[in-house]
Amino acid sequence: MTVIAIFGPTASGKSAVAQAVAARIHAELVSADAMQVYRDLPILTNQTTHPTRLVGIWPLEHEASVGEYAPLAHAAIDEILAGKTPVVVGGTGLYLRAALADLSVPPAPAPGVRDRWAHLYDEEGAEAAHARLGAVDPAAAAAVHPNDRRRVVRALELAEAGASLAPGSDRLWAGATRHPTLLVGLDVPRDVLERRIEERTRAMFDAGVDDEVRRALAQPISSTARKTLGLDEVAALPRDEAIAALVVRTRRYAAYQRKWMRRLEGLVMVAADRPPEETADAIVALARARERVPRRRG
Repeated sequence: MTVIAIFGPTASGKSAVAQAVAARIHAELVSADAMQVYRDLPILTNQTTHPTRLVGIWPLEHEASVGEYAPLAHAAIDEILAGKTPVVVGGTGLYLRAALADLSVPPAPAPGVRDRWAHLYDEEGAEAAHARLGAVDPAAAAAVHPNDRRRVVRALELAEAGASLAPGSDRLWAGATRHPTLLVGLDVPRDVLERRIEERTRAMFDAGVDDEVRRALAQPISSTARKTLGLDEVAALPRDEAIAALVVRTRRYAAYQRKWMRRLEGLVMVAADRPPEETADAIVALARARERVPRRRG
């Protein structure tokens, strides 16, 4: 049985298309989104109300990692394959790839390790922290600029765990998927995508995202959860300024996701500047051309 994976930039309509696919075949959805794993930010992270595995599974104080996510995704996909079609949907390229393939993923950091290296970077300065990295992992140091705080800290963290930010081979993109997979990329013209981003951002504020963010920040929150796109803008800026800033950041993130799409081997592009039902019809037709998939019952 074939796994269907749907990837696309933010606001390309992934969730709506995935739901329309599930309405046409006997399927279950699995999220591949690094921020939708968290509870308490459903508006900001655009969580669907459709039953989807691996959405809202951790509290905001949890330090999420792809190493912890991958086995959960594999277990969910394997269980669904017993009688249905898994539809893996998300915009986090690394999480999507981790869900579909057996990657050599470093273990999640031990509690406090990331904070310790981040404190060292801030206390000793960028050049000193980078020099430390050069002493323990010269290849990673050569690939990371000293001023890139996040990646220097991550590289030091990995080196301590016996891994590297600059492995000898690009294992992320090497090797086959665990199961036969139809990998679909949603193709939306830039002007359409930019309009959708602005419309969705305004809809988030109409739905009360500012109150949601205030409640979230009143509780303990991990460093990974703090990376949620728009969290700082919504918390710190007046409504109109926050909307404008979030639209700009989201457009940049969408451009980054488009670059990810080019690196996904075997990706089939499907037009998504049309009703999600039509896009879903095209995806189901592609899947059925590869292998019979069970129709939805009832």
